[in-house]
Amino acid sequence: MIKPMIHSKADYIHDRIAEGEHQQQDFKFEISDARKIAKSLSAFSNTDGGRLLIGVKDNGKIAGVRSEEEIYMIEAAAKLYCKPQISCDLQVHQVEGRTVLEVVVPPGQQKPYLAKDHDNRWWAYIRVRDENILATPVHIKVWQQAGTPKGSFVHYTESEQLLLDYLNSHDAITLNQYCRLAKITRNKAENTLAKFIRFELIEPFFDGQRFLFKQNEKD
Repeated sequence: MIKPMIHSKADYIHDRIAEGEHQQQDFKFEISDARKIAKSLSAFSNTDGGRLLIGVKDNGKIAGVRSEEEIYMIEAAAKLYCKPQISCDLQVHQVEGRTVLEVVVPPGQQKPYLAKDHDNRWWAYIRVRDENILATPVHIKVWQQAGTPKGSFVHYTESEQLLLDYLNSHDAITLNQYCRLAKITRNKAENTLAKFIRFELIEPFFDGQRFLFKQNEKD
């Protein structure tokens, strides 16, 4: 059972609200569906961690919550609708005579963390700016390969070299474009992209509609 800590300092919450929603912070007016909260928990756990402020509207106005019911929904989201279960820290803040719940989610150590939808299907999400985005099969493979040693490249296969050559002269490539370019299956393309991400040769980015892959900009 989550044991909430009660705080009364309003300045802390006002400072957090002033930051607005971003990659590591999300506002929720209320919790009406544990599955929706599970989606946010999955996204934070699979990315950099983050904070949910419940009882706060999108515009930053404090509306307050009914604590006992909301706490139960958070616990249900973390334990029943996330796989593996997600551990989070819950704090109760009294601000302007209203109750705000702060749910702090650490970056996960057992990625991917999946959330169950209304059709009882499990999906992984990531946090991009202020949105929860469905993770791609490439993200899943990166996480699945995370425990394997990187080793070192002795040589690139033809399809791997094609990818590097393409990105030397183009800004980015999609998974489908790479499949067509190299004339390989989606599964093989996903594995190559995941491997190159792990080796920090390329990086994924979201353009607002889809994920693309570009050369890693690190020195």
